[in-house]
Amino acid sequence: MQASQGRSAGLGLALASAFAFGGSGVAAKPLIEAGLDPLHVVWLRVAGAALVLAPAAWRHRNLLRERPALLAGFGLFAVAGVQACYFAALSRIPVGVALLVEYLAPALVLGWVRFVRRRSVTRAAALGVLLAAAGLACVVEVWSGLRFDPLGLLLALGAACCQVGYFVLSDPGAPAAGRESVEARREPPHPVGVIAYGLLVGTVLLTLVARPWGMDWSVLGSATRMNGHGVPAWLLLAWVVLLATVLAYLTGVVSVRLLSPQVAGVVACLEAVVATVLAWVLLGERLSGPQLVGGLVVLAGAYIAQSSAPKAPSGPVASGPVDPGAPGVAGESADRMRTTGGAASA
Repeated sequence: MQASQGRSAGLGLALASAFAFGGSGVAAKPLIEAGLDPLHVVWLRVAGAALVLAPAAWRHRNLLRERPALLAGFGLFAVAGVQACYFAALSRIPVGVALLVEYLAPALVLGWVRFVRRRSVTRAAALGVLLAAAGLACVVEVWSGLRFDPLGLLLALGAACCQVGYFVLSDPGAPAAGRESVEARREPPHPVGVIAYGLLVGTVLLTLVARPWGMDWSVLGSATRMNGHGVPAWLLLAWVVLLATVLAYLTGVVSVRLLSPQVAGVVACLEAVVATVLAWVLLGERLSGPQLVGGLVVLAGAYIAQSSAPKAPSGPVASGPVDPGAPGVAGESADRMRTTGGAASA
C-alpha cells in the first residue's frame, strides 16, 4: 500500500515537473519579443532561481569540496549552455519546434556511446534513434527546404548538445571525474544541492556573457503581448523563475526518488506536448499536420530508446558519476535531463 502511494505521488510530481518545464518557453518568448535579449532572459531566470535556492546551496556547501568538477560541469552545460541556446532559439523558431529539436539529446547520447565509446547499443535503442531523426525531419519540414530559420535550428541543436556534454562529463573515465576521491564517489551528492550550485555557477558564467548591467530593465515594468492580450512582464518573469525553474527542478528531483528512471523519463516526454499545446493556445503558434505527426514520432523514438535499457537502482544525479557506455544509461538519459536541467532545458 505504501509503495503504491509512493508511486502515485511520484507520478503526480513527474507530471507537475513536465507541465512546469513545458511552460518556460511560452512565458519567456513574450519577454524576448518585448525587447529583452534572450541572454538577459536566461540570466534573469537562472539568477532568480539561484537566489531562491541559495539556502539549499548553503546547507550542502560540502559539495564545493567534494564535487567541484561536477558542479562546474553542471553549471556550464546543464544550466548556462542549455538555457542560453534554447532561449536564443526561441527568438527565431516556434517553441514546440525548439523543444522537439532539443529532444534529440537521447539519440545523440546513444551516438556517442556507439561511435565514440565504441560500445554496443540495443536494437530497440537504435530504432528509437531512427524514429526520432525521422520525426525531426517532419517537424522542420525538410521537403520544403527548412522553412524555419537555420540559425534557430542550430541553436536548438546546441541545447541538445549541451545536455549530452553533461552526460559525457559524468563518465568516471574522464579526467575531471577521475580526480575526485573514492570517498566522494561512494557518497552520492544530494541532487537539490547539485541543482542549487549548478544555478549559482550558471549565474556567474551567464553574468560574464550576458552583461545584465546593460539590460533594458524598464521592460520588466511594462506590459507584454501574449497572443494579442496584455500581460505584465514581471508576472511572466515570476512564472519563468518560480514555476518553470524552481518548482520544475524540485518536483522532478523528488519524482525520480519515487519512480524508476524509465517511468520518470517517459512522463517527462509530456513536456514537449505541454509546450506545443501552450504555445498554440497562448502564443498562437500553430504547427501543421505533418509537424504534429513528426512531433509524436520524435516522442515515440525517445520513449523506445529510454525503455530499452534495464532499470537503474537510483536516480541519475543521486547516483554520482555515470559511465555513458554502461548498461542502463540510455534509459536514464531523458530522466537525467529532467533532474539536471534538461529541460530543461526548457
